[in-house]
Amino acid sequence: MLFYTHDDCLNHEMLPGHPERPDRLRAVNESLSASGLSDGFDCRTAEPIAADGLATVHDPAYLARLNSVSPASGLLALDPDTAMSPGTLRAAALAAGAVTDAVQEVLNSSDQRASRRAFCAVRPPGHHAEAGAAMGFCFYNSIALGAAQALGQVDRVAILDFDVHHGNGTVDAFRDRPEALVCSSFQHPFYPYRYVDIDAPNIVNTPLPAGTDSAAFRHAIERDWAPAVNAHRPDLILVSAGFDAHRDDPLGGLLLNDEDFRWITEFIVDLAETHASGRVVSALEGGYDLAALGRCAVLHAQALGGGL
Repeated sequence: MLFYTHDDCLNHEMLPGHPERPDRLRAVNESLSASGLSDGFDCRTAEPIAADGLATVHDPAYLARLNSVSPASGLLALDPDTAMSPGTLRAAALAAGAVTDAVQEVLNSSDQRASRRAFCAVRPPGHHAEAGAAMGFCFYNSIALGAAQALGQVDRVAILDFDVHHGNGTVDAFRDRPEALVCSSFQHPFYPYRYVDIDAPNIVNTPLPAGTDSAAFRHAIERDWAPAVNAHRPDLILVSAGFDAHRDDPLGGLLLNDEDFRWITEFIVDLAETHASGRVVSALEGGYDLAALGRCAVLHAQALGGGL
């Protein structure tokens, strides 16, 4: 399995005490190393996405605005939840570049089964970033950028998002592009309160009330996602892997346990084997309890690479 990360993703800083902190990425990478899984990875150092690649999803005026306000020192708050530091835009470009590079490698992997799946351990997250707005800790929508790149080469993709928060930015990117199926499970009502009620055949929203447990979560995913993906028949599946639906996470109110993240990854891999020649690219989104994040990232990577 391909594995992408970069130490410069640690250089993005938020406000003091912010849950989206560099220790998240350290927890993922240290847990993967301690598990021994990373010894079997095909490890790649992420490269930043080219500036013109960002415009496949984001408005040029938005990109110019981010560049113009990027601080040379200190922090700049864009909203109460989202701030920029001197290392932010490079970290975001590396996160997006990891996903787009992984997509290219996976699409080129027809004769190399071990390269048909990839996990991108990067930050900042991306799925809240809309075409013209940074929000929810996100600046560039890495998974949407990867999907846009893929659609230059294949007919259909599916984006599956199991974060506790709705993937509003990804929905914004593809709500008028039927070649991309976007399935998002999320606590509801809950942040970001956007695009939850959108009515489009390629958008599948799975809202879950606070307190949803494993059985209810699994039932909802099987009910909503399986028929949608089977009908869409994607050539590639991309995953927004959010681990903040875990019962221990401080930001959410869902009650998933570690094994639910293994289960949903195996569910996604089975769909990919059926429709997409096993091709999956996953990118880290949320997850703010460091211990739970580390454990669940190991289970996710283990299931993602299983059988290769």
